[in-house]
Amino acid sequence: MVYIAVDLGGTNIRAARCDAEGRILARVGYPTRPEEGVEAVMARIIEAIREVWPSDEPIEALGVGVPGPLDPRTGVVLTAPNLGWENVPLADRLREVFHVPCFVGNDANLAALGEWQYGAGRGHEHLVYLTISTGIGGGVITHGVLLEGAHGLGAELGHIVVEARNGPRCGCGQTGCLEAVASGTAIARMAREAWARGDPVPWTDPSAVTAADVAKAAAQGDPVAGAIMDRAAFYLGVGIASFWHIFNPTLVILGGGVMKAGDWFLERIRAYARERAMTPDYVTPIVRTALGDNVGLLGALAYARIRYAHGSPASPSGGRLGAAESSS
Repeated sequence: MVYIAVDLGGTNIRAARCDAEGRILARVGYPTRPEEGVEAVMARIIEAIREVWPSDEPIEALGVGVPGPLDPRTGVVLTAPNLGWENVPLADRLREVFHVPCFVGNDANLAALGEWQYGAGRGHEHLVYLTISTGIGGGVITHGVLLEGAHGLGAELGHIVVEARNGPRCGCGQTGCLEAVASGTAIARMAREAWARGDPVPWTDPSAVTAADVAKAAAQGDPVAGAIMDRAAFYLGVGIASFWHIFNPTLVILGGGVMKAGDWFLERIRAYARERAMTPDYVTPIVRTALGDNVGLLGALAYARIRYAHGSPASPSGGRLGAAESSS
């Protein structure tokens, strides 16, 4: 069986032809360019899919991961700030063009599913996946199913509040969210704030500094950069301890560009999480994604396989995606 997987991001669109075992048979990437509008992005998605579509074998289903809240039953993207989308019927549009079942899910939720089926989460029935990149997203597998919530909006792990009183404003409009203090965007903001305070920083152009720049400087021993990365690690540890207490997973998986900072950053996160665990019984391994940059594509593949197996885009069990057809 062959499937098409699409990873739709604010910067890039990636599409792949995959088999059910998670092998990527063909892939292509396009810039998203959301500033050109919905129809231009839609045209690029369609072109990317056409480029990997096989000429000699049928496609079972198409899965798409999207950065933002959506209705998984209808495939309507409710809001995707990085794309500038509101109420876009993505699944219907793609079904009209390709005439195959199309299933659309939140990209971080799908990444959790991909890790569970094909990556570090194989063999675990309870796991939390957290992606730390421009923003912070997450997904939860519990009792072998993807937790989506009553309306498909669950597991917004980046928006738990970890600094309620004096935290910075988050892109969601609230203050003190985990995303606002530990994402790549937050790290870059803290770097600009350090420059504005007159701290002895290694970057000369605060408008261009990135989280990767800060992480590199921290790894080289710069104390200001090290303090910024340590602050991000602290809040990630606080968040993970909360996830331990709420979900009681057997594994926590971390992905996203910020996690490329190095082992030292991962070790700080682990240490801060352990410090805040209610008892040692809650502490479980915290590991990096095993799928790397393919996690979005393989998550979309896993989502398409499972939805297709259930025969309907509707969630089969009251808001929880049944993880039948596991390859683990």
